[in-house]
Amino acid sequence: MAGTLYLVPTPIGNLGDISPRAKKTLAEADFIAAEDTRVSLKLLNHLELKKPLVSYYEHNKNESGPRIVERLLAGESCALVTDAGSPAISDPGEDLVALCAKAGVCVCAIPGPCAAVTALSVSGLPTGRFCFEGFLSTNKKSRREHLDSLKSERRTMIFYEAPHKLQNTLKDLTDAFGPERRISLCRELTKLHEQIFRMTLGEALAYYTENDPRGEYVLILEGAAEASVEALTLEDAVSLALERIASGASKKDAVREVSRETGFPKNALYDAVLRMQNAD
Repeated sequence: MAGTLYLVPTPIGNLGDISPRAKKTLAEADFIAAEDTRVSLKLLNHLELKKPLVSYYEHNKNESGPRIVERLLAGESCALVTDAGSPAISDPGEDLVALCAKAGVCVCAIPGPCAAVTALSVSGLPTGRFCFEGFLSTNKKSRREHLDSLKSERRTMIFYEAPHKLQNTLKDLTDAFGPERRISLCRELTKLHEQIFRMTLGEALAYYTENDPRGEYVLILEGAAEASVEALTLEDAVSLALERIASGASKKDAVREVSRETGFPKNALYDAVLRMQNAD
């Protein structure tokens, strides 16, 4: 009978946040797959546990993942941990979970620390609907396309960022969303020097131009304001779509974006755009 892969969250800063269930799972697992075995060994020493550790991270997942699945299929149980937070969230653990799902191996998630949810809850921004965007690409083109796709996003957005990249990220966010968009910058969450900065993008950019960022950041960005569409007609929506097509957008993308922004049904809008183009 196959074993189970347990996804075990680890503290994001405060060792007191490890749960009794997480500790019990680590203690009972046959082995632990760790993002960095040195970091995980410190946690195990704190918990007074001794367990076999195997390395599983971004640059060895293609080799290590199948070996872990083999052991699981042979009946062993494995606890997957990251350096901090919940495994498989913006983390190569998602690939191991996919391998297990394909192989029919049971996967069990243990609830626990998550930097994204912790930051969102203290951000002071709307929490009813949100989207997790993780780390932005370091590739300029991919980064710009990612942010462009979010310009009309109404949900609160969550990003992760390292301190040495924060200033460039704030500049790109300001360029994409404007200096008046609200943002909460959460650093060193659950640690001694935890800080939450609630300000606009323009204010954040100015602050971090004068002050060096320190620690890991979770950025909580306000979503776009709901557009007032009461006065818009279908003809207005068609005109908006045609303007975007003229600017280089595909017909499909232009119709999808305008439909989302105005509330007009996508199919009806597409047909109206097509009729207008054929009339010309």
